[in-house]
Amino acid sequence: MIGLFFGTTDFPKKILNNIKKRKIKYFIIDLTTNNIFKKDKNSYYISIGKFGQIINLIHEKKCKKVLFAGKIDKPKISKMRLDLKGVYYIPRIIKAAKLGDAAILKELIKILHENKIKVIKSNFFNPELTLSKGNYTKLKVNKLNQENIKIGLNDLNKMNSYNHVQGLVVRNKKIIIRENEKGTKKMLLLVKKQKKHSGILIKFPKKRQDKRADLPTIGLETLKDCSKAGINGIVLKSNQNIFLDKKRSINYANKKKIFIKII
Repeated sequence: MIGLFFGTTDFPKKILNNIKKRKIKYFIIDLTTNNIFKKDKNSYYISIGKFGQIINLIHEKKCKKVLFAGKIDKPKISKMRLDLKGVYYIPRIIKAAKLGDAAILKELIKILHENKIKVIKSNFFNPELTLSKGNYTKLKVNKLNQENIKIGLNDLNKMNSYNHVQGLVVRNKKIIIRENEKGTKKMLLLVKKQKKHSGILIKFPKKRQDKRADLPTIGLETLKDCSKAGINGIVLKSNQNIFLDKKRSINYANKKKIFIKII
């Protein structure tokens, strides 16, 4: 039995399809705003503030392992519905929230560990979605690209340990924009409005992020957003990324002359 803490994006759906094919017993704790897994008979729509209900459900299912996948929106503490354990744990969540999204996730994993519940890697059932080092497109990285990548990585390394920045765009040796809590799509939309061409999107895990959850994710939609924004290259961290619709994405990148580099 595996417990699935699911948020938005297509990644949870990929995991669920694989689990069903392998006939593994599962249940879902739906953490999406719109309850998108409501049609699944094994899905439970529970507020993240009801820790007691969540932990009791996991124990009732005799489940020892869970995973987190998909984008889980930062909860509004003032509007959270709490049970007794929620009241007990909420000061820790509030403290973590001040440090950023990555800190909240780490605290949730720590709370589950304290209740003898193990969190496994989000790509445990779908290792094929994680890419290793290499260039995956016909277009290769040139000298200017290399310099832009170095500048971008240096900038990410200087970030606060729990900063929410998971991506940025570099153009002509300058950081032109950094991702905020609204995500990559919104960032690329702002780049598009600048009406300038070229630039590299770099998406790396947040510093001190727990690598079992919330790995940087891209797919065909990301490639389309990059093309509209004039981005000519994407850089990801090897074995620390989720790449959806890989074949279609790479074909699209080749068509639009966008390189995909894993380092």
